Amino acid sequence: MLKASEIEALVKGRSLWSDARRRFMRNKAALLSLGLLSFIALACIAGPWLLPHAFDSADWDAMSIPPGWKNKHFWGTDDAGRDLLVRCLIGGRVSLTVGLLATLASVSIGIVWGATAGFMGGKVDTLMMRVVDMMYAIPYLLIAILLVTILGREFYLVVLTITAFSWMDMARVVRGQTLSLRSMEYVEAARAMGVSSTRIIFRHIVPNLLGVVVIYTTVTVPGVILTESVLSFLGLGIQEPMTSWGVLIQDGAKAMEVTPWILLFPAGLLSVTLYCFNFIGDGLRDALDPKER
Repeated sequence: MLKASEIEALVKGRSLWSDARRRFMRNKAALLSLGLLSFIALACIAGPWLLPHAFDSADWDAMSIPPGWKNKHFWGTDDAGRDLLVRCLIGGRVSLTVGLLATLASVSIGIVWGATAGFMGGKVDTLMMRVVDMMYAIPYLLIAILLVTILGREFYLVVLTITAFSWMDMARVVRGQTLSLRSMEYVEAARAMGVSSTRIIFRHIVPNLLGVVVIYTTVTVPGVILTESVLSFLGLGIQEPMTSWGVLIQDGAKAMEVTPWILLFPAGLLSVTLYCFNFIGDGLRDALDPKER
């Protein structure tokens, strides 16, 4: 015979988030990607402190040595004798930091912009979305070159440049969802009670968009990381002596025929990270999809 607590657990309904968590835990690819991504992030954070080499110190007696367990540089060195393992971990720390900061900023801007445009409607919606259309027409590489030329090559400029051109997609998605939510009964009830538009947007509209926002954030992060890598590869992003995966790939591409490991390791880490984010995004999309319940 079942106990009272067991009967209560069976009768008690599951919330959307608890149900989504159960479905996500059954997705083996998403779980494996989450574990692998967590390991990469932890290695990038703690690894440089545990390894004996500094990312910017040169070992002139060990220049361009191949990877191997018998030497003191497990992943080999570059043409300046710098340890490639430490540089890949530092580069991952920089790339992930840029990706998370730019994604957080772009998601915040996109949520506020899209929710405001969708809820207000009319001329306000038209004007705000035309601004988004104009932003789409501006090539981000041109703006990146202008910012680098005028303000110099700084870390915050990379984040600012990527943020300025990565919030529009989130704004479009949030605006479309808001258009369907603003006619819901609880929104109409809040309007009838005299609640301000700002309070309705941030207390009633935005919380009901979290599922879509979480899913789209996992898609935005790899795109931002890839954009940073492209900018750094073109010489418009992170600069020496600091490094990132894009900088390392640029260095490896110059000598890929002679020292291919300088290209393979950072490119492999970047590819694995992007794949992990994509699999996690697919898992969250399936877990939060009401049709899968």
